[in-house]
Amino acid sequence: MPGVQAALSPSVHFIGAFDPMIRTFDIIMKTANGSSYNSYIVRGSEGVCIMDTVKKQFADQFFERLEKQCSYDEIKFIVLHHLEPDHSGALLDLMERAPQAKLIISGRAVMMLKALVKSEIEYEAVSTGKTISLGDKTITFLSTPFLHWPDTMSSYLHEEKILFSGDVFGSHYYDERLYDDEVGDFSYAFRYYYEHIMRPFKPYVLQALKLYKKYEIDVIAPLHGPILRMDPQSYIDKYEKWSTGAKYKKSIAGRKIVSVFYMSSYDNTLAMAEKITEGADAVDGIVASMYDLASLEEQNMIDLLEESNAVILGSPTINGDAVKPAWDLLACMPYLENSSKIGATFGSFGWTGEAPDMLQDRMRWLKFRLPVDPLKIKLIPNDQELMQSFNFGREVAEITMGKMVEMEL
Repeated sequence: MPGVQAALSPSVHFIGAFDPMIRTFDIIMKTANGSSYNSYIVRGSEGVCIMDTVKKQFADQFFERLEKQCSYDEIKFIVLHHLEPDHSGALLDLMERAPQAKLIISGRAVMMLKALVKSEIEYEAVSTGKTISLGDKTITFLSTPFLHWPDTMSSYLHEEKILFSGDVFGSHYYDERLYDDEVGDFSYAFRYYYEHIMRPFKPYVLQALKLYKKYEIDVIAPLHGPILRMDPQSYIDKYEKWSTGAKYKKSIAGRKIVSVFYMSSYDNTLAMAEKITEGADAVDGIVASMYDLASLEEQNMIDLLEESNAVILGSPTINGDAVKPAWDLLACMPYLENSSKIGATFGSFGWTGEAPDMLQDRMRWLKFRLPVDPLKIKLIPNDQELMQSFNFGREVAEITMGKMVEMEL
């Protein structure tokens, strides 16, 4: 088995598993450097606590490392910071080997546990402030829901000043040297992990950071990637910076942002987009901008979507469908906080014209507020239809500024 520098302190050791060959995680994340499933053992004068397990396929690594640190009859507690399979995969096997151990989970994890484990097992559901004792070691639990599952919690080992953070402050980055001051430059992986896992839950990140500020933290031990011991506060500061600030960062002097995204085959949808943008920008308090989807990378899409109060999306209808870049734009929404943005759709068509309706239907499922019907114009828009486009943009902008209408949710 690969050797690692396992000791976080004389009483705390890494017993997790490495997955160097994984290249996609949870379908949506690229993992060019592989990843790890971090688990830890805490030894006290009155027993041992296991902090999380690993993905089932890597249980052999986990148990081999665990058995080097303790016997199974020493285990007093098993803590699962959340029940995602990459952290609970070896749980049932561990509980069979250590039947006397009490399982500790968050209150929100109870229903998930019952679905995961079909038999009765002993557990305790905890919330912020609950402590357990290992004699000379004390662990306090902190409720940190939606980071990134509803059942997530963190814990703090007082005597060692170690924060077991759960998925927060993690990264998908494999390096058996284990610690941030010894591995290579993983800053890109740390930021990428935040953008794809934590960014949709910024308010919950800030709530968690308030809890963490009550404690002096010398080490952050996350569930994935390097253990953070060189300057743990710098990582906390990064999360605070990324999660704080004006909701729409490009607002100018308090004005709201209307973003018009489009793709056009023969410049007809483009002509509509130009007039829609012009109409929206004519409304006091609005800054309207238009973006050609043919030239936007995913990260640009995410940033622009996040900063927009209203999103107006245009596509021609090609073979009975919207164009792929329009769907790609909407596929970025799960990375963002659900903030009930205003949405609207439009497009030019030749034969059938389904694209705007299809895009609006997807927006409905993504919880956009949809105050106007899709705008569809056949082939080349004439002067009257261009004025209709102008009024369409103005109407959406006025609603963005507070005009009262009956709105579809």
